[in-house]
Amino acid sequence: MKIKKRYLLSLIFAATSLLCLQAQTEQVVADTVTTDTAAVVLPWPQNVQARLDTLMLEPLLESTQLGMMVYDLTADSLLYSVGAKQTLRPASTMKLLTAVTAIDLLGGEYKLNTSLRYMGTVKDSVLTGDLICVGSLDPMFDANDMRAFVESVRGLGVDTIRGRLVAAPSFKEEELLGEGWCWDDDNPKLSSLLVERENEFMTVFANKLREAGIVVEAAITTAPYSKEALMLCLRSHRVKDILMPMMKESDNLYAEALFFQIAASQTARPAKASHAKQLVKRELSKAGVTGIPYRIADGSGLSLYNYITPELMTKLLIYAYRNTKIFMQLYPTLPVSGLDGTLKKRMTDPLTNGRVKAKTGTVTGISSLAGYLTAANNHVLAFCIFNQGVLKSADGRAFQDKVCTALCEP
Repeated sequence: MKIKKRYLLSLIFAATSLLCLQAQTEQVVADTVTTDTAAVVLPWPQNVQARLDTLMLEPLLESTQLGMMVYDLTADSLLYSVGAKQTLRPASTMKLLTAVTAIDLLGGEYKLNTSLRYMGTVKDSVLTGDLICVGSLDPMFDANDMRAFVESVRGLGVDTIRGRLVAAPSFKEEELLGEGWCWDDDNPKLSSLLVERENEFMTVFANKLREAGIVVEAAITTAPYSKEALMLCLRSHRVKDILMPMMKESDNLYAEALFFQIAASQTARPAKASHAKQLVKRELSKAGVTGIPYRIADGSGLSLYNYITPELMTKLLIYAYRNTKIFMQLYPTLPVSGLDGTLKKRMTDPLTNGRVKAKTGTVTGISSLAGYLTAANNHVLAFCIFNQGVLKSADGRAFQDKVCTALCEP
């Protein structure tokens, strides 16, 4: 009896062992099948979409708002979209609208001019009349340009000025701040005449004349100038030279300067922000933006009144990519991940380093990123990510970096 019982227990133990071994074997096989199936069932772009779906579970998105769109330019197809029709604040990605419009409407060689003219008579080294400064909101006018102005007066054989130093007001509207700018921000001053970015042009000019030994017996004033005024000196900077710091370093003054150049390009004087808005809207229409709600307030993204959608931004990026004239001038200006501009310290790992070229955007509560990247299969993607209601900008940037990493992974 004891032998039978022992034999029975041995059989049970052996059977149990076989069952455990079978279960373990089946699990290994199942894992292998799952892995193999994933490799087969999730080719491009499903594998990328699956990774993005996982990112949609990030805790950040439980308390903040996300609008995102990714478009595969190589395959000419939508890759991913979530909240893409929401009207959100773009922050400095707004500069993409300004840049594309300026490139298309003005071209890279278009010049922003600041001129020095005079009226009156020169006798015995005395100018009796006016020195007239005519500006066009050139953000690059610097000390070297001012020195050229002073030297041109000396070249006229003048050591005394009796009359007026005139700032011509004809280029743009008088407002020095953009619509919807916060009063306590470090806002640029939108003056027609700038030197070293400051709205102190005429005072600096008068002081530099005196430093050069020229007696200035002239009041500083603002007045229209006559077309009969003779040119003494002309200093210019090109749109393409302004685009690089505007985009790489997200320079707001440079963006607003181009915004008003856009307005002035239609010969309207003084140029107004409302003129620029209409021309940017016309550019968006060319990009196929129809039936999409949006609001343009400025050219830099400083304004809290700007509202666009990720869909709009992506359509603009697609349009720019397909327009060689625009893309060849826009693409080199974009910050490059891990290498330069506002992306120099972001996405520095080998997977993303140098593969993302995009415009950043940050204002209080808002973080954004929009541009292009090259995926592992060498597909070129256009993308737009708007994070809104983000209390820490770093959280928004971290999420965007994860998205770009997911897009770059094999």
